[in-house]
Amino acid sequence: MTVPGPDGPGFFAKVRAWIGPRPLQQILMLAGILSILWLFGSNTVDSMERLGIKPGFSFLSQQANFEIGESVIAYSSGDTYARALTAGLANTIKVAFFGCLLATILGVALGIARLSGNLLLSSFVYGYVEVLRSTPLLLQLFLWSAISRSLPTPRGAFSPFDGFFLSNRGIFIPSLQFEGLPATLWLPLLLAIIAVTIFLSRRLLTGVPYYFLKATGILLSVILLYFAFLLTLGLSASAELPAKGGFNIRGGLSLTPEFAALLVGLVVNASASISEIVRSGIQSVNNGQWEAARAMGLKRGHIMRLIVMPQALRVITPLMTSSYLDLTKNSSLAVAIGFPDLVSVANTTANTTGQVFESISIIVAVYLTLNIGVSILMNIYNRRVALKGGDKR
Repeated sequence: MTVPGPDGPGFFAKVRAWIGPRPLQQILMLAGILSILWLFGSNTVDSMERLGIKPGFSFLSQQANFEIGESVIAYSSGDTYARALTAGLANTIKVAFFGCLLATILGVALGIARLSGNLLLSSFVYGYVEVLRSTPLLLQLFLWSAISRSLPTPRGAFSPFDGFFLSNRGIFIPSLQFEGLPATLWLPLLLAIIAVTIFLSRRLLTGVPYYFLKATGILLSVILLYFAFLLTLGLSASAELPAKGGFNIRGGLSLTPEFAALLVGLVVNASASISEIVRSGIQSVNNGQWEAARAMGLKRGHIMRLIVMPQALRVITPLMTSSYLDLTKNSSLAVAIGFPDLVSVANTTANTTGQVFESISIIVAVYLTLNIGVSILMNIYNRRVALKGGDKR
């Protein structure tokens, strides 16, 4: 189909083509919206001045004078409001990142299990999805928060296996400790190993020629040799296991009850929607693909990994974007269970400074930036898995 171009050459023709039909009405509507925003803004500024509140963001450089119970970055009550908000933002990003990662893993597993021939397993997943999608997320977070606080004390902590403890003071798991060399040497190695693992996993999921696997194997060998070289220089890696000590559990990596409840609640809730997305994506692949693969002698696992999933990703990826955006936005419910995310810190900032409008503006700007960033990354990935040579319109 031929798409008509601009009415003629020149700058104004391009502007008319960009604006579209009826430019005068669109300009008037835009002017009306800007006028309304200006009216609201001026009224807000006047109200703040009558209350003795100076509008602006100068308060960010003032001392916060409140503590944050949990923070990814170093923070104390003597730091500024800007650092307090940064600490809240770091907590939000941490929850959103691990939430999306774990929800994807669990959702994909549940989606595939829903299509299994096992009636009991399929029925369980069906009930799981229906219950979680039919109850409010806030209620689920309250439930997980109550469960985390009803766990036994550290002295009687539940330990399903060695090095793993569940208590009302949090979840304790083993951690990996590096000693002997500065982080500037071993941290790039760790990041490289993670990147190569993710890259290899994605390639294996979509199918890959033998020469690429060979090149990846060589790269992994180089990384392992580099790791061995660091060991000769004095780097030592050891696993630190948590252990009961006195009235608490010491060592290892600890997850606070608030963070654990929020993460579990978001992951479990989002996995229900993701499982349905995965199920519908797999079912969108024609049954003839399965029959042809079976005729070639491929096993079910190989069919799913090499033939079905690469095609199903074209349906799954756009819908997964919405799930990731919902999970990121739903992390703001952390304020209800006491986890100090961005919204919680911004609320405290607004209450102590009176800069409510500025605090809300920061929350809106941050969540817009996070969600737009997630959308851009998912759109890039979607273009990579999209059907090549398809309709470009």
